[in-house]
Formats: sequence, structure tokens, C-alpha cells
Amino acid sequence: MGEAGREEYKIQSFDAETQQLLKTALKDPGAVDLDKVANVIVDHSLQDCVFSKEAGRMCYAIIQVSNMPMMALVNPVYDCLFRLAQPDSLSHEEEVDCLVLQLHRVGEQLEKMNAQRMDDLFFLIRDGFLLQTSLSSLSHLLLLEIIEFRAAGWKTTPAAHKYYYSEVSD
Repeated sequence: MGEAGREEYKIQSFDAETQQLLKTALKDPGAVDLDKVANVIVDHSLQDCVFSKEAGRMCYAIIQVSNMPMMALVNPVYDCLFRLAQPDSLSHEEEVDCLVLQLHRVGEQLEKMNAQRMDDLFFLIRDGFLLQTSLSSLSHLLLLEIIEFRAAGWKTTPAAHKYYYSEVSD
């Protein structure tokens, strides 16, 4: 990943030392303590829900660059996903979209590394889908889609694809 690729991440709100840590992690994950990187990303995500989307992108990029097991990032990524699945987050479409997008990207790998936490996360998602009255129609649709996506083995079935992604013709 070149210099231009790293600049696309919104890390300006971090101090200079943390920015350098994140830049190094994005370029050469083996050169840094990934536990420290994960903690920095998670802590900032929990303070700034808008950053959660950026955090997911950064973790995904680190995993792709490293070509190594993402074990050091499993629990911090789960922590972010659990935060996004809380009732107060589910009432915001942007946060539901972020949750669903990250589960599409790394859900299957996370489940292989810790199936119990994935089960717990989906219990929370299911309860939010069924019990939360403040969800928008789009949020309901996104949550239902990710529940079905996981139930189908992290794949979109032809019927689900038609239902969720086809234009409605009247």
C-alpha cells in the first residue's frame, strides 16, 4: 500500500505518535504491536461512533496487508461490532450500515476464530431487529439481510439477492 493509500484514512484526530503507529500498521503490520494498534482503534471508536466505520476499514486493510492471522484484532473488532449493535447505535442508520458492512467483510473469519462471540453478537442483533421500535425501515432491512446472510453460511442466496438487491417494478 503506497503513500496515497495510507492518506485516505482519517487519522488526523490522533496525536503525532499515534498517527505514526497507525501509518506503520497500515504499511507493515508486523513492525508494530497489533494489540496496541487494536486498542487505540477500539478506544477511539468507542468515543466516536462515526470513526467506527473508519476503524473497520483500517482493520480490514491491516489484515489484507499482513496476510497473517488476525488473532490480535479479533476481540477489538468484536468489541466495535458489539458497540454498533447496542440499542442506541441501532437507532442510527449510518451505524447499522457500518455494522452490516463490517460483518459482510469479516464476519465469516471472525466466526471461525470465536463462534461464541458471533452467536452473542447475533443474539443482540436479533433482539434489536425484533424489539427495538425506533428502527427505520432501512435499518430493519439491513439487519434482516445480515441475519439471513449468516444463516446461509455467509453467502447470499439467489432468492435473498433478488429480494434485497433487485429493483421493485410496479
